[in-house]
Amino acid sequence: MALALGLAGGGLTACGETAEAPAGEAAGAVEAVPGLTIENARLVLNAVAGNPAAIYLDMSYDGERATTVRAASVEGAEKTELHETSEWERKMVMGEMGPLLLNPGDSVTFEPGGKHIMVFGLPDTVEPGQDVDVTLTVVGGDKTSFTAEVVAAGADR
Repeated sequence: MALALGLAGGGLTACGETAEAPAGEAAGAVEAVPGLTIENARLVLNAVAGNPAAIYLDMSYDGERATTVRAASVEGAEKTELHETSEWERKMVMGEMGPLLLNPGDSVTFEPGGKHIMVFGLPDTVEPGQDVDVTLTVVGGDKTSFTAEVVAAGADR
């Protein structure tokens, strides 16, 4: 993948396309995971048409007990995966990450070169300045939906 965000981190290899988001997890869910807050969400389009986009955000959790984010979905996308960048054999690589455990008081930043949400197969009609609906699902099935502003490749992420 040649995401501008990946290139900015230098030396990143392509993300694999292996797992599908669980069926039926479209944005628009009216439920909310108690204590889970999402801020500063933005979807950065790829500079190369047809390549995946990435979502960055700030997440905080102040629920009563631990919870685990296990999936993400974006309305209209073919597939969405939780990803992270790490070092492997002295090279920076990115790939699908496992479930994200959140304890009360935790804050996690999804940013270039770290955790992010990969979005595959966005409709061609998605353009900078629009919003997309995103849903996070935790173990047990509870969901939190939010909007992410669509920004052009190379924009401030």
